Amino acid sequence: MQNCFHCNEPVLTGSEFTTVIDNQAQPMCCPGCQAVSQAIIDSGLSSYYQFRSEPGSKQTALVPSELAQFSAYDLPEIQQDLVHSKDNQNTLSVSIEGITCAACAWLIEHKLKQLPGIISIAVNSTTQRALVCWDDSRVKLSEILSEISRIGYQAAPYQIDEQEKLSKQESRKFLLRLGLAAFVTMQVMMFALALYSDYFILEDTEMRDYFRWVSMTLAAPVVFYSAQPFYFSAVRSLLGGKVNMDLSVSLAIAGAYIASCIATINGTGEVYFESVTMFTFFLLLGRFFEQKAKQTASVSSSNLHKLVPLTANLISDSINNSSTSEATEIPAKRLKVGDTILIKPGEVVAADGIILSGKSGLNESMLTGEQMPFIKSERDTVYAGTINVDQPITVQVTALGQDQLVAEIIRLQEVASNTKPKIALLVDKSASYFSTAIIAIAGITYFSWLFISPDDAFWVMLSVLVATCPCALALATPTAITCSTAIFTKLGIIVQKAGVFEKLPLIEHVVFDKTGTLTCGTVSIQKTIITDDLVNEYSALNYAAALEMGSIHPIAKAFAPFVNSEITATEIIHHVGLGISAKVNEHTVKLGNAQFVGLDASHCKGQLLWLSIDDIIASCFILQDAIRIDSAQAVTELQALGIQVSIASGDSSKHVTEIARQLNIQQAYAGLSPQDKLELINNLQQKQHVAMFGDGINDAPVLAGANLSVAMGSGSAIAKNSADLILLGDHLSKFIQAIKLAKLTNRIIKQNLIWAFAYNIIILPLAVTGHVVPYIAAIGMSISSIIVVSNSLRLLRVKL
Repeated sequence: MQNCFHCNEPVLTGSEFTTVIDNQAQPMCCPGCQAVSQAIIDSGLSSYYQFRSEPGSKQTALVPSELAQFSAYDLPEIQQDLVHSKDNQNTLSVSIEGITCAACAWLIEHKLKQLPGIISIAVNSTTQRALVCWDDSRVKLSEILSEISRIGYQAAPYQIDEQEKLSKQESRKFLLRLGLAAFVTMQVMMFALALYSDYFILEDTEMRDYFRWVSMTLAAPVVFYSAQPFYFSAVRSLLGGKVNMDLSVSLAIAGAYIASCIATINGTGEVYFESVTMFTFFLLLGRFFEQKAKQTASVSSSNLHKLVPLTANLISDSINNSSTSEATEIPAKRLKVGDTILIKPGEVVAADGIILSGKSGLNESMLTGEQMPFIKSERDTVYAGTINVDQPITVQVTALGQDQLVAEIIRLQEVASNTKPKIALLVDKSASYFSTAIIAIAGITYFSWLFISPDDAFWVMLSVLVATCPCALALATPTAITCSTAIFTKLGIIVQKAGVFEKLPLIEHVVFDKTGTLTCGTVSIQKTIITDDLVNEYSALNYAAALEMGSIHPIAKAFAPFVNSEITATEIIHHVGLGISAKVNEHTVKLGNAQFVGLDASHCKGQLLWLSIDDIIASCFILQDAIRIDSAQAVTELQALGIQVSIASGDSSKHVTEIARQLNIQQAYAGLSPQDKLELINNLQQKQHVAMFGDGINDAPVLAGANLSVAMGSGSAIAKNSADLILLGDHLSKFIQAIKLAKLTNRIIKQNLIWAFAYNIIILPLAVTGHVVPYIAAIGMSISSIIVVSNSLRLLRVKL
């Protein structure tokens, strides 16, 4: 009977279903497999069948109900919790069942790239997830999911709750493998003690052989079930043209078991069943600790979504009335943008929004790591998952689902977790070479011992493979990075790009933009001085508000309450570093610093903004922008670490100099355009590693030019900048904590690598010379891995 070429199940229909693959008709068991295989061939992806290491899943033809289920994903109310949209580009993480090897990931990527509108796709065969970006105007989500199904994989949007269920299932399966290996190891070791204690004399060979056969039977489930993950990993690596540490593990397990089976069948030679089971058990135990470490490190980030409540209090009658009698409790998923909700004291905010009425303190520790509440009043933004502490407030919903700040943070963390620092890439490459070298050394050791002691050649080779497995080397970096990323999340620091942990310890000079970094960025008008009878105080404010209309500069927000619809500005021109000019009611109006309006204000103190009408000075606005509460402390701590601090600002020199004096900063540069800031950074970089602080939007060029860029995350601005690091909250001291944590992380990574290399350097000659028996090698290798993981877990207990 023939087997199906696609799924390898028996073909019961004769030659009814076939697909021509590489010019040869291949049998298929059902119309589902025939349709899937034909879709693969029609797409020009026949290489899938050459590279796959496992047969595909048995397929059934798509039925209308499945197609209808995919169509439901095109509904906006369904997508709001799943899909992130920006600039007509949609991004979604898709869970894909049925991926068995790297060839599956290759197939899915190449198949989807043929769809019009697909911008990018990256499939991770380890997590069985794909990150898909597409143009919604050219291709629908249902079409993408259907296309994945047509080539034999079950696809659905990734949802954390569902993923947690799958993770628990995988954990149970892993514990079953580990428990089985532990149980069998104990049983086989009892037989091994009897075999190795010379209990059986020559005439008891029948009992000896009986013990061997029982040991072989008991060890079989461990070899063929418990050790499966190592085999699959080794095959996937080989198909990718690489050698990983699981190859030597697989060779050791399979080789020892096969050799022991031959010895058992022939009744001669030595058996190694106890070494096989014990080695598998200790290796799985090491992997178990590694898995637990990763789960512990990532629990804070994966649980962010759980902080968003399931219900909300919808106000339907009056959006300005916070009376609880007019609020109806509804599922949060039924909220729409524009709805008004009531947040009572002690309740969690159900969606991102703007406060319409009320004033209260909100605990944003889940975002910023800071327990002190932030006072929020009308027109301020609140975020889903934060807690209302004091008074009831009414909030107008502005974002839902994947557009909320919590979803953005989770998405950024997922992107960060998929990027490896340079040291991790270097270690991965070294581990590949190391594994190849170990296999070669094991082969040389075997043939050498054939001349020295043929009876010992195999177990000596086995000890070399087991003892020198580079598991600790492979765990040295990723466990430490995962733990550090979790601490960053707790501190309210978002890592957006790879390489941050390498760059932070090298920083020698920090350059701060003034507004919004050293200061709070909430500029207010302290006083208005009228210098001419052309305008009164209110009219002057109206003129200034008209010029600042549409600007995103913090100063513009100070004039926003004074907008007058009867006074409009045209021909608005922004003069970088100087001010704004425009036409207002046929008058030429300027708003800016003293130089811009033609004044010598060297005798003036404070942050001043001048208004001129037809070149006549009409008024002066005295502005104030409070210094951040811990700016002085942050500057002092940076200087204590031997890091130079400078200010680079586009504001007037008088105010910048005053801020520098208050903060004890020696170098202050004022009146700089974005290009001037970039030139300054480039000059400093010729001698030092420079970090630049900015608001993440206006300072984009200079942030891109610095060795390390840091942005203050003001809510929705997170999605608009491209800085390496984003600090949520108002405390600059978090950056000093980040530097200290990065230095500690690098130190722990170096400790892990030194231990991993030292262990292998010491154990290798002992194993080659036959001084390490296989089960001792397995224990040593596992202890080495556990030491590395435990050392990395110290990061989770660090006090900053």
